[in-house]
Amino acid sequence: MSTPSHQIPGYQIGPLLAADLPAALELWGQTAGLVLNESDTPERLAAYLDRNPGLSRIARSDQGLLVAAVLCGHDGRRGSLHHLAVAADHRQQGLGSALVKSCLAALAQAGILKCNIFLLAGNEEGRQFWRSQNWSPRPALEVHQQRCRLP
Repeated sequence: MSTPSHQIPGYQIGPLLAADLPAALELWGQTAGLVLNESDTPERLAAYLDRNPGLSRIARSDQGLLVAAVLCGHDGRRGSLHHLAVAADHRQQGLGSALVKSCLAALAQAGILKCNIFLLAGNEEGRQFWRSQNWSPRPALEVHQQRCRLP
């Protein structure tokens, strides 16, 4: 029996659970090109996981250390990936690709046809990774944002 394309020997890929958030936040905070903000609290991220059950992913080493993580969700129409990170000493093993493939398969299972990412301008390492995975920029689109406030 062949190994599924989203499995990497020496690592286990599985869902990102609320209990994994402290380790994931630590990894994200140590990752160049990834910025955390006020939306990235354990409480808000747990709510995101609750709204998108089973879609976000982590990879653990055989020693049980969380070494990669990505947030994955959808709005019923389009999927989105946020905060893909692989610990520096575990890169070039295929973990990032495996997490993305696993997320895309889960989105497809949910009936989602397309997925978007947000990439910080100037994040050349990230840009190279996403292009190597056959993701295409959408030059005709811009991201605009505004804070939500109660009246």
